[in-house]
Amino acid sequence: MSAADDAVDERALAAFAAEHGTGLPPIAVVIAAYDEERGIGDVVRSIPSSVAGRETAVVVVADGATDRTAAVAREHGALVCDVPVNRGQGAALRLGYRIAREGGAEFIVTTDADGQYDSAQIPRILGPVLDGEADFVTGSRRLGRQETYDRVRRAGVHVFAWLVSRMTGQRITDTSFGMRAMRAEVTGAVTLRQPQYQSSELLIGVISKGYRVREVPATMRLRAAGTTKKGGNLVYGYRYSRVVVGTWLRERRSAPTASASARVPRPPAKTK
Repeated sequence: MSAADDAVDERALAAFAAEHGTGLPPIAVVIAAYDEERGIGDVVRSIPSSVAGRETAVVVVADGATDRTAAVAREHGALVCDVPVNRGQGAALRLGYRIAREGGAEFIVTTDADGQYDSAQIPRILGPVLDGEADFVTGSRRLGRQETYDRVRRAGVHVFAWLVSRMTGQRITDTSFGMRAMRAEVTGAVTLRQPQYQSSELLIGVISKGYRVREVPATMRLRAAGTTKKGGNLVYGYRYSRVVVGTWLRERRSAPTASASARVPRPPAKTK
């Protein structure tokens, strides 16, 4: 990150701590939101207050929003980090991860602010992490269900899944699903630099570090409100492919010679 980005993060973190304090419950649900006032309230309200007996908190990073995104999120009970500069979903999620880690959360879940993901599926996605069976779990619309009628986007999901599977040696069916769960420390161990199109960077980084990754069936619905910020299909495909290939090359260059399984400590399984 640049010095300017560091300064933005530090000011935002200080403002968040002044408003909400520094302690978080075991599970933090992190949402990056930019001009999503029409949908963010329903999303925040739908997040379960606890999962498997562990309390949750919803952390919304309002990424330079020009509407009432931050206010609506607060009205519905979210802890809001209101960033005055729009820097992209990747930058907003990095900040949210840091808030969660430094606030003492043990587990992080992400979902989108547009209502495309079913919050009732959070326990399914988080479950293998809570049980000590995985370090990182992502939903998969190909294993589950998707409602989009965009054939180009559907084809893109298949193409990028094939590409990442070939590059990493691990079978992946969906590289860009926005609802994920992970141990909080995972977000501090991987390199995250992308301001946008960040889902593949996180996924490839997690696999490259040797963390245990699992996919579970999940649903991707049509956007409930607002408009996409990702651009048209051609722009999105080009930029996303650059992130995929660039991340893979970076991780290959930085990979140590020791085996991944030897590098990554495994937590004990949780007792039920």
